[in-house]
Parts: sequence; C-alpha cells; structure tokens
Amino acid sequence: MKALIISLAFLPLTLFAQPPCDILIVNGKIIDGTGNNWYYGNIAIKDGKIIAIGKVYYFNAARFIDARGMIVAPGFIDVHTHLEGDEAKDPNATNFILDGVTTCVTGNCGSSNTDIGKYLRWVDSLKLSINVASLIGHNDIRKAVMGRANRDATADEMKRMEDITEKAMKDGAVGLSTGLIYIPGTYTKTPEIVALAKIASKYNGVYATHMRDEGDSVTYAIEEALTIGREAYIPVEISHFKLSGQHNWGRSKVTVPMIEKARKEGIEVTIDQYPYTASSTSISTLIPDEILADGQDSIKARLQRPEVKKYVVKSILERLKKRKLKHLSYAVIAYFAPDTTYNGKSIEQINLMKGRKHKAKYEAETVIDIMMAGGASAVFHGMSEDDIKRIMQYPFNMFASDATIRVLNAGMPHPRGYGTNARVLSKYVREEKVISLEEAIRRMTSLPAQKFQLKDRGLLKEGMAADIVIFDENEVKDVSTFEKPHAYSKGFHFVIVNGVLTVNYEKHLGVRAGKALYGPGTVK
Repeated sequence: MKALIISLAFLPLTLFAQPPCDILIVNGKIIDGTGNNWYYGNIAIKDGKIIAIGKVYYFNAARFIDARGMIVAPGFIDVHTHLEGDEAKDPNATNFILDGVTTCVTGNCGSSNTDIGKYLRWVDSLKLSINVASLIGHNDIRKAVMGRANRDATADEMKRMEDITEKAMKDGAVGLSTGLIYIPGTYTKTPEIVALAKIASKYNGVYATHMRDEGDSVTYAIEEALTIGREAYIPVEISHFKLSGQHNWGRSKVTVPMIEKARKEGIEVTIDQYPYTASSTSISTLIPDEILADGQDSIKARLQRPEVKKYVVKSILERLKKRKLKHLSYAVIAYFAPDTTYNGKSIEQINLMKGRKHKAKYEAETVIDIMMAGGASAVFHGMSEDDIKRIMQYPFNMFASDATIRVLNAGMPHPRGYGTNARVLSKYVREEKVISLEEAIRRMTSLPAQKFQLKDRGLLKEGMAADIVIFDENEVKDVSTFEKPHAYSKGFHFVIVNGVLTVNYEKHLGVRAGKALYGPGTVK
C-alpha cells in the first residue's frame, strides 16, 4: 500500500482533475503590497477572490493572463478623492482605472453625502468600475444643521450633528473628515470637531483632515489635528500634506519631524500627498473667510459694498506680497461655468483679457468678479519639488489624487486626476529613485487598506479580494499635463476588480464590477 502511495505521488498532475478558476495570472513579478521584494509566481482567482498564489500551475482557468516581464500588484487604493456628484458622469471611472486605482475613499475635506447608508446603496445600484468607501464630512454635517452660519453650535445643534455622525458611522462610513479652510468648517472651533471625532472613534473610524492651514500657520494646523487625535482617541490622516507659498518652501524639514514625533508619542497619525507642485481648489480660498458666510446671495451682496471690496482687494494683495509675487499668475482657472474661455488661463491673463491694467490691484478685482458670478475651480502653483521629495520619503505617507471622476475634455483640471500613481512610479521611482518600487506599491495598497480598515484589500494573498493591477515598470508613465490634462496614463496593461477583468491591454472593457465598501463600525 505504501509503495502505491509513493508511485501515485509521481504521476503527472494532468491525470487528476484540475480545480477550476476564473483567471490564472502566470509568469508575473509579484509585489504583494507588504513592501517585500518581488518574486516570480502565479495567481489563481475564483469568485472574486485570490484562491492560490505562488508556484501554482495546476488550475483549469477560464482565462489566462501572461504577465511575463510585468509587475503584478494589488489594486491601488486612492485615499483622498471627491467623487460626489460625478459618479454617473462616467461610471467606468476611466481616469482612475487606467491609473491602476481599484478603490477610492471619498467624502474628504469635510464634503460628503450626509446619508451614508443611502449613498453606499446607490453606489451599488449604479455599479462603478471602482470600489468606493466614504467618510462622513463635517462641513456637510454642519450645513445640514446650521447652514453656513459663522458662530458656535448651540447644545441642541451639537446634539443633532452628533446624531448625524453616529448614524453615518453605523451606516458604513470609514471615518470623519474635515475641511477647515472651507465654509463652514473654518468657523468651527476645535472642541466641536473633537466631540464628533469621538463618535467616529467609537465605531473604529479615522479622522481625515484638510487642515486649517497648509502655508504660514501649518505647524499650528498640524498641532490641532494631533490634538483632535489625542483627545478623541482616533487615528489621524492628514490630507495632501504640503507647504503652500514660495516663502514656506523648505519647511517640510519642520513638518515631517512633527509627524515622526507624534507617532513616537503614540498618536496613530499618517499623511498622504499628490506628487505635483500645484494644488487645486475653489477660487474662493483667496477671499477672507468672514466674507463667505451664508449663501451666494449674501456673498454677492457683501462684495458689492465698496468698503468690503476694498478690504478683499487689500487681503489678496497682502497674500501676493507674502508669496513675493507681483501678479496672480500662480492661480489658473480650471473651470468657470459662465465663461469657459477662462479655463486654463491665469487670473493675470484673464485680467488682461478684460482690458484692465496689468496691475495686481485689478487682478484682485477680477477674482471678485469671478466670485460674484458664482466662483470657479482653480489650480494654484506654488510648492517646492524638494519639499515634495522630502515628504515622499516619509514611510507612513500614502499617495492620493485629490480628484474626482474626470470627463474627457471638460475644463482644464489638475493632471493629478489622471496620472497620480503613474507619475510616482515613473518620475519618482524609475527616474529619480526617491523611493523603491516595492515601497511605492506598499504606500498605494496595504498602507491605505490598513489605515481605513479595508480588511480584504491591499495585499496579494489567499482569501483577499482579487483587486489586481499588472503593469510594465519600464513603460508606466503619466501623460496628463497642466497644459493638456485630458490624457490617460500609460503602462497599466491589465486591471482586475473583484475578480473581473476590467482593463485588457490598456483598454477599458466597459466592465463595472466595483462595489461599496463599508467601515468597521457598520451595524447591519
């Protein structure tokens, strides 16, 4: 009998029934997301899960993917996006998928749907090509209770905000976000945020913040974020970590050590960044906060008053002086609905288009005109490449696009919405060697999955969801630029979402296999 068993062990595997799988990836260089070195191996996928990985050949696959010469990695997780309102414009989420992203965390900067349960159910009914998790946004919580009022919350209002937060966490939010440079977040004092963060903490959520300042008062803003984490006993994620304004260049030598010190003290703080020297947000950030209270009608009425207009112009000119600039050339309109000829032009250029004198005073008045017409989104140039690299080398830092789903040729948006991950892999890994390939993949996969407790994502191992990207490390490249932003990244040959092939030889197949992902405190 023993001899029979031994002889059977040497029979060819083909004599036995081979287990079936949906997809078998073969010959790839596997980078599993842990930060470990790559190794050659195969991956078998069935029913949306990885069922085998390593030196496995014995599966009868419905589809084979030959990954010879390419990297096989977990699908990238973009921890800072703004999908709200744009999901149906392109449910294929082509700009994300062709940049290797299989999961987006939305609801950032204090802006989200307030009924998270309803939103996540809608995401599942719409069916996107990407998975979606959501934070609950403090600005929208406050607006639902207090509008855009510039004052402290009453006890009753505070209770109502707490109730919205608790319901959101039970319904699946992965945490609480703030946008403290946006109205009405900017009117909020720290204790209000701590109270809401404590509720998110109770449901094992994260506190993700667009800090109160990312320029002159950045150290104060970091301390506030750390205080909230400390007092609410909640993990902290500082969004799009950067230094704005030429006069602040080099201060990453101060801000990064602040994060390192906080972690040594036991605060679970991480950061994220986009790999560009320009930011993108509303043109309203050039206007003093107190002018932006209440709604557009109130803003317009204030700006029509000569003394207010004079005050706003003075404020904008002081900001320009701090940056040691003579003109508002650093602010470029991304999208202005009333007149799309503004798109892609700086405030300096638009001012000249309007026939005004080439002086900063009149450029400030042009900003006021744009605000009177409803505002615009803009790209702001003003960060240091050295700061970007120094921040990038910090190991508890993730990469994020700070973008939404792009519609081809609509406006002049920031290129980060198309090329964030490809830019890291090409410019900062392959060309400049700021970090290693394995480290970059860890930052795009297992680190964000761990931070936002997406427990079955971010790693290539048996039992994990089959979100997988296959790319050529020598070919991958961002194509989108500030001048010509509407261009998809190159080099991501195959993308699999929940076990379904979504990109085949760099072509989106129109498949929408994404789903809503729920936070750890979800009450079913």
